[in-house]
Amino acid sequence: MPQVRRRRSLPSVIVALGVCAAVIAGVAATDGTAVAQAKDEPSLVGSVKLKRKPGDDVRFTIDAHGFADKAQGTFDVSHQHGKDFDARFKGRIDCLLTGGPVAVATGIVTDAQVKAAPGIPVPPAEELKGKRFGFTILDGGKGGKKDRLGYSWAMDGFPVNSVGKCVSSAPFETLEKGDFTVHHWGPPRSGA
Repeated sequence: MPQVRRRRSLPSVIVALGVCAAVIAGVAATDGTAVAQAKDEPSLVGSVKLKRKPGDDVRFTIDAHGFADKAQGTFDVSHQHGKDFDARFKGRIDCLLTGGPVAVATGIVTDAQVKAAPGIPVPPAEELKGKRFGFTILDGGKGGKKDRLGYSWAMDGFPVNSVGKCVSSAPFETLEKGDFTVHHWGPPRSGA
């Protein structure tokens, strides 16, 4: 029996391709990818433990999204040293800037708890509330092994003063575990 080859018309091929594209877009939308691609913005997300000596446990969690002073999100910092020192504070992000794999974010402390230890100068929790502190992250790639972190109070001990929006130190700390992910985005620039 001879084989009959059917030719499809160009309009039917276009319709078939359109249906396939709609199905793929619908699947992408259900797993969240289409939504993420629809709103491209800078972001900094992650939770880490810093590399320190045994008995010194320092952790940072940051979830920041948005550009410059339109950024939103949260941060949470905890530092336990031995049995006597325990300082924790968290707050809301108020600025985020990215440049390639580097992000600088700031946030206002909304809640703080401090258990001071002899010999470690630390302000009372009430003095931390309302202050702005900064965070700088270098995203060294997947897995966090090469990530680094800096914070605005690096040179003055425990945080007492506010910094300006999106101001922090160089990312000098290394991580024991965890991972930060920086997504770089900037507004379109007009030609110079």
